[in-house]
Amino acid sequence: MKGQPNRLGTGRQHHFHGSAIDRSKPLHFRLDGRVISGFAGDTVLSAALASGIDAVGRRDGALLALSSRHAPSISFAALAGDHQRALPMERTLATDGADYLTTARKTKGNPVTRLLRRYGRSLAIDIDRPDALARPWLGTPAAPGPEADLVVVGGGVAGLSAALAAAKRGLRVVLAEASPLLGGKSRLFGTQEGEETPDQAIARLSAAVAKSDAITVLTSAEAFALRPGVVRLHQVEMLDGTPGGRVIDIRARHIILATGALERLPLFPGNRLPGVVGTLEAFELAQLHGVWPGASALVATSSSPAYRLAMLATDAGITVPRIVDSRPRPQSRFIEFSKAYGITLAAGTLVASASSAPKGNGLVAMPRLSMEGFSRPEPELPVDRLVVSGGWQPDLTLWHMAGGESAWNGSSARLEPHNGPDGIVLAGSAAGWFSRSACLASGSDAVDVLLGRQRRLVEDRLIDPIYETPDAPAPIGDEPDEAAQPVFLDGGWRHIERPRKVESRWPGWLPFAPKPAGWSLADTPQPLDIADIAAGVQLGAIPAASAGIVAQERVAMVAVESGEDDIGPSAGPLPLPPAYLAGRYEGALPWLVAPNDKRLLDVGALIHANADETNPLKAIGVVLRIVDGKAIALIAGRAGQAAWVREPGRAVSIRLVEPYRQ
Repeated sequence: MKGQPNRLGTGRQHHFHGSAIDRSKPLHFRLDGRVISGFAGDTVLSAALASGIDAVGRRDGALLALSSRHAPSISFAALAGDHQRALPMERTLATDGADYLTTARKTKGNPVTRLLRRYGRSLAIDIDRPDALARPWLGTPAAPGPEADLVVVGGGVAGLSAALAAAKRGLRVVLAEASPLLGGKSRLFGTQEGEETPDQAIARLSAAVAKSDAITVLTSAEAFALRPGVVRLHQVEMLDGTPGGRVIDIRARHIILATGALERLPLFPGNRLPGVVGTLEAFELAQLHGVWPGASALVATSSSPAYRLAMLATDAGITVPRIVDSRPRPQSRFIEFSKAYGITLAAGTLVASASSAPKGNGLVAMPRLSMEGFSRPEPELPVDRLVVSGGWQPDLTLWHMAGGESAWNGSSARLEPHNGPDGIVLAGSAAGWFSRSACLASGSDAVDVLLGRQRRLVEDRLIDPIYETPDAPAPIGDEPDEAAQPVFLDGGWRHIERPRKVESRWPGWLPFAPKPAGWSLADTPQPLDIADIAAGVQLGAIPAASAGIVAQERVAMVAVESGEDDIGPSAGPLPLPPAYLAGRYEGALPWLVAPNDKRLLDVGALIHANADETNPLKAIGVVLRIVDGKAIALIAGRAGQAAWVREPGRAVSIRLVEPYRQ
């Protein structure tokens, strides 16, 4: 399709025509001076991807893909200097005639290079800058939002069910969904025998919500901070046909988090090159917007729904030469259907690495047979696209921010929720449920929990593992060396990498040969997303027993670092310590602490009683904030007491100065 090379056509029967777009209403807008074509119903992101832009820019020389979780913010060209009014590409509906600029700095280049950017595949963002993918609205003061008794975060089947159950019990409900449309992710997973289809369930629930006067629906509304009683969100809303953003606080006695699950990223060099995409992202782009770059795709998975995507892609005219599955003997109805499509299955196989094709767009994937202690490289596969799935992690980001606990489940290789604060309950996939029937039932069950009513049994009606093999842990490919593409732990904007293997000229058995440096994410000060933590456990960088503690402290840093000191005009500053650290360190109080050499301490750095301790469970405190260059820590002690802050690869000595008083 001219001007939209990655848009699927409508000349054959398939499910990827784009249910959210109206092809009878074409539109055009500018992005960094480049004309982007799309249709009514497109987001700025989906239209850009349809028009051939599939990369954000370079980080340490490596080109990184553009995706819903890795996209720069944009603003109208007329408001380019006002970053507080920036908008997210993935939640902003495209409008005809708009003129947008990305808010991030571009990589430097000569006039010819800058001209060629208008026709290239990349937005040319300088991702080496720490603020490249900043979300400026996180620091915007919040206005009061709608009044409510209950806020439901997440508009999938669990959130819709919860909102309806609460409305029937007389509660005023605000239902906030981050994407422009209700429905969530259940369409990818198909239907079990005896269930209504995902489309039927979503249509039925959405119609009931629309008829209820007790439910206020906010779409394109992403919750990014909360504490018991308050949810803060950023919403993109259309005002007189023009998108604009607002930050609001919604106060409610009850909160239900139906935030779904995140798809894990398999760990191999090149896992974030343009052309590498998660199963869910590939499905949503195609199903909602009819976008599918390239004519061929290799599918690499540890989870059965990827087979369903492969069949739907084949129906749409995409060539799927092979599906590689890290599970040694996977069984699924989707697998049997895929065989009937003539798709080759390679069980016990993973992608060891991927690289850009030598000429033009596309990728070269290097599979490896790896099962039962046997490993063998397989012939490389050139493809236009590499669709990957490393399984599913409940999205507990907001749960941890609010003070909720979690623990690592080794059998399912994921963090699962445990105890949480009063007034906040999980539902759906975020609560750990798998089947759509359980997700539906968990919505009304969450309301019963909050209201203290008698609960009804919620059961996961799963197919017997003999016939439906459970997900395997996220596949782990080659360890990167100095020449390889980076291995990222997740597909978001944190850019946490697996360390590169440094070759030594001396054999490892020699006593003077350098030993590999240890790698730990547990005692490093940087914020982590929940999928980073799951990957860190798999790679041995976070002890499994510490994963829940690390998640609560590192994920919660997102809110602290985003200026959440004031979560509403009348709420006052967040307490010191914040709710998620209450009781974490016995007898701890806020103290001013100072390093014994001239340096700045990092927020979130753990404090230990001695320099040799690295176990996060034995930490005695944590750095909370930096105010006017002074560090405030949560710790129990006395003036002059010595302690050590853990930083990557070393311990920094500090002393307690005096108790901190607000």
